[in-house]
Amino acid sequence: MKELERNKKSGWEEITDEEKNKIYKFSNEYINFLNKAKTEREIVKEIEILAREKGFKSLNEYSELYPGDKVYYINREKNIYLSIIGEESIEEGINIIGSHADSPRLDLKPNPLYQDGNLAYLKTHYYGGIKKYQWTAIPLAIHGVIVKENGEKIYVSIGENDDEPIFTITDLLPHLAKEQQQKKLSEAINAENLSIIVGSIPDKEEEKDRVKSYILKLLNQKYGINEEDFVSSELEIVPAFKCRSLGLDESLVAGYGQDDKVCVYTSVRAILNMEKPKKTAVCLVSDKEEIGSMGNTGMESHVFDTFIAELLNKLRINRPNLLDKVFCNSKMLSADVDAGVDPLYVSVSDTHNAGFLGKGVSLNKYTGSGGKYNSSDANAEYVAKIRRIFNQNNIRFQVAELGKTDIGGGGTIAYILANKGVDVIDCGIPVLSMHAPYEVTCKFDIYSAYRAYQTFFEN
Repeated sequence: MKELERNKKSGWEEITDEEKNKIYKFSNEYINFLNKAKTEREIVKEIEILAREKGFKSLNEYSELYPGDKVYYINREKNIYLSIIGEESIEEGINIIGSHADSPRLDLKPNPLYQDGNLAYLKTHYYGGIKKYQWTAIPLAIHGVIVKENGEKIYVSIGENDDEPIFTITDLLPHLAKEQQQKKLSEAINAENLSIIVGSIPDKEEEKDRVKSYILKLLNQKYGINEEDFVSSELEIVPAFKCRSLGLDESLVAGYGQDDKVCVYTSVRAILNMEKPKKTAVCLVSDKEEIGSMGNTGMESHVFDTFIAELLNKLRINRPNLLDKVFCNSKMLSADVDAGVDPLYVSVSDTHNAGFLGKGVSLNKYTGSGGKYNSSDANAEYVAKIRRIFNQNNIRFQVAELGKTDIGGGGTIAYILANKGVDVIDCGIPVLSMHAPYEVTCKFDIYSAYRAYQTFFEN
């Protein structure tokens, strides 16, 4: 009977020392990437550097496209599409891998700076699904951009280097927290109290809000900005932790934003290491997934459609309805992470249908919640195709759901591409502490994702 059962061993048990070294090397490169890029803009910037090193050029640099051409397009500095033109006609469909660069965080409010007592604060508005209590009493950094009225852009990163100050959100001491500790976790921290401390020195020349005044003077001296410039800024508050190897055996990775930057990095590396695919390969990195994929940098916009249409234009083959036909003939892996089984909280998982760290990539045939609401449910024929590709190339995979039925749920960008006619299945890796300031992944799974995405592009 053993030959009829699925292999459920840990992937670590079946690799050679040489393969283990490859896994650790690749994961160290991933860790370095995460420590360079914590926000969407930083990720897009790093990907562009890597892409140009591999011979990719901006779409605007091409007047015509031919098989083998490598092209990228950046949308408002917050999402990027990479493509290699295949040998087959693009009319027969393309292979797409799509991930998202945004992660749960705190954003500064449009008018963030204020003084209360003898302290100056910046007010925040949380972005995406977070547990608010996890963001108190930890070191925080500020990343982002300030755009002045004249259009000048000032890029900001404070709190990552050892010689820079960090920021924090205070919490109530346990000696005085009797009332707070009686509340639900979701209510113990008020969202309006997620304000970061930025200073305490009063301005000797001012009479009112003297600490705030001193902070404004410091900001003006360093960045040349005034208080109104916050209105046209995108400043994100992220953990100041470094991404690191985890465990005595260094088999795991701990770091902020691995949902979904782990899939961003592995899918980008997969397309960068290709030359001439049979089918046109497209790697897309979207924005705003954590808040519904809305807006002109989210997957719900038509910017991606415009990019594919421009490929058709520069291939000199575009005609009415061809874009729709291309999508209907296309295949996609929605590269997003999965909730790994946590032995400390195993009661929320159906362990027969869940992803375990160290057992390879997770395939989610559907996501959504309850009765599969708001999900993209991959058809059996397409699931069989992906199974075949992975099994023939010795890629370890597992099939999972996001927790027990009716416990909760979630979604990805899969349904958006499925609505265009694309065959889609979610394919990512299991994560522990998802959406927390410090998430945990397994190096074996990370490398498995890279190999899975590379193999998908080649088939």
